[in-house]
Amino acid sequence: MPDLPRRNLAAIVKAYDIRGVVPDELNESLARDFGAAFVRVVGATAVVTAYDMRDTSPGLARAFADGARSQGADVIEAGLGSTDLLYFASGSLDMPGAMFTASHNPAKYNGIKLCRAGAAPVGQDSGLADVRALVEAGVPSYDGQPGSISRQDLLGDYAAYMKKLVPGIESIRRLSAVVDAGNGMGGLTVPVVFDELPVDLTQLYFELDGSFPNHEANPIEPANLRDLQRKVVEVGADIGLAFDGDADRCFVVDERGEIVSPSVLTALIATRELAKDPGSAVIHNLITSHAVPEIVRERGGTPVRTRVGHSFIKATMAETGAVFGGEHSGHFYFRDFWRADSGMLAALHTLAALGSQQRPLSQLLAEYSRYVASGEINSEVDDQKARMAAIESSFAGRDGASVDHLDGLTVELADGSWFNVRPSNTEPLLRLNVEGPDDASMSALRDEVLALIRPA
Repeated sequence: MPDLPRRNLAAIVKAYDIRGVVPDELNESLARDFGAAFVRVVGATAVVTAYDMRDTSPGLARAFADGARSQGADVIEAGLGSTDLLYFASGSLDMPGAMFTASHNPAKYNGIKLCRAGAAPVGQDSGLADVRALVEAGVPSYDGQPGSISRQDLLGDYAAYMKKLVPGIESIRRLSAVVDAGNGMGGLTVPVVFDELPVDLTQLYFELDGSFPNHEANPIEPANLRDLQRKVVEVGADIGLAFDGDADRCFVVDERGEIVSPSVLTALIATRELAKDPGSAVIHNLITSHAVPEIVRERGGTPVRTRVGHSFIKATMAETGAVFGGEHSGHFYFRDFWRADSGMLAALHTLAALGSQQRPLSQLLAEYSRYVASGEINSEVDDQKARMAAIESSFAGRDGASVDHLDGLTVELADGSWFNVRPSNTEPLLRLNVEGPDDASMSALRDEVLALIRPA
């Protein structure tokens, strides 16, 4: 396979990972170079890899291993796995890792998520820019002995560790659960983790298929949850769970078939983690419901607000020693899981909370749902800065209004309503999130801000 033009690297080396169309933007030759460069940048003597169900993943993973080996590093191949299995491998083996996945992207894409030993993230500011620069310049040859490549099955150890982190999960009342794996890696991990739990499992799309024949493996899009919602109601299940392609995100549907807000799950899991470690900090990003910091304070914890994005969450968790962090995108981070995100741990915590009492899920979660949210609304705009300035000008002088710029523009109003507008880093979009104490106030504020974003 021919080398790709080096000028393409700016297009595929993203903020937190490497991702592109295979083979046009990312191929095995380039994966080999990334493996060699990664070992050089992080000074690794050993690396662990795992890959998802895409047809191109095994070849990219082996090419990366060959590159790492050429620089003297030993490579442990975990084989098929979820991204949180790779984080488990990096944490438990205390070595850098590489996960081959394009998460929820369509079949033609693939990518590489990199981490240092202990599942510490590698992004633009923490090594990824250096890896890119070294690949672009050409990785120097290595004079020493090449490393070895060996295989290690970690799925059983991963499953046991996940259950160990969720107290009481094995003694809950018997539950019925529908799980939609979206033809992604949840189809591999869920049966093993759920084995011997008191859960009657109904499987949707557990066949590993990187062409995603049933729907995109992206549960943040409501259309991709419709099959799960229907099946939960049809079989009378207690809960529905949906995983994305690499199973690092989890979304929940209650017994009525209603989608549960990730902010509600953040508050629920925060409550459980604070019970284990009273007084700890809990991280939430700035578009999470205001119910989250309120509930964290009520439970004796310290809420800490961050920008959107996993690098900010993980960095702030490290600074504060936070026990848990949640994002409205369905990413949930656990201190005891090397501060990494795990859809599986979020699922197990929700099952444990539900199964440790008798109420249905909708009633259990009612206390964590206090406000009405718009969900994220994206608008294509020609001039992001001009629209943001117009919005700030309209709201900044109002009685009781407060403004901050932690991430885009956040405005809080006297009646408890608030909104955040953020520009996309990669597209000409503004992203709007609105929350209010009731539907009428939320809807009115949403419409007012949208009129400023989308002037006639």
